[in-house]
Amino acid sequence: MSDQPKPVTPKPYDSAPSSRQAVKFLTAATIGTILLVLSGLTLTGTVIALIIATPALVVFSPILVPAGIVIFLATTGFLFSGCCGVTALMALSWLYEYVAGKHPPGADQLDYARMRIANKARDMKERAKEYGQYVHHKAQEATQGS
Repeated sequence: MSDQPKPVTPKPYDSAPSSRQAVKFLTAATIGTILLVLSGLTLTGTVIALIIATPALVVFSPILVPAGIVIFLATTGFLFSGCCGVTALMALSWLYEYVAGKHPPGADQLDYARMRIANKARDMKERAKEYGQYVHHKAQEATQGS
């Protein structure tokens, strides 16, 4: 098998892209070019708008800057308040489902953690009781030895 010579020149249809690949490439190149031109126009328009608006911004900056800060802080406060409210409603909904026995997501982890805490509390209670007995015994030995 290896003694047969292989052709040196590749077949032209092996390396030529299919018409589907060519259409894909041309479509992607066209869309990319259009988006690049649009981004350049947007940047140019933004720079021109800033150049035109700069004198007005400088004149009105003692009013616009504090107003912008107030609007930003008010918007942030309302958004934060809304997010806290939604979080509280979700937590209460989860808690209701858990108490009602509907087994919401994460209930297994909560039960496991509760079991571990209860076991640890029981162990600590037993240790404290043993230590109390030990101290009581040592105190009796000290009073009897004197």
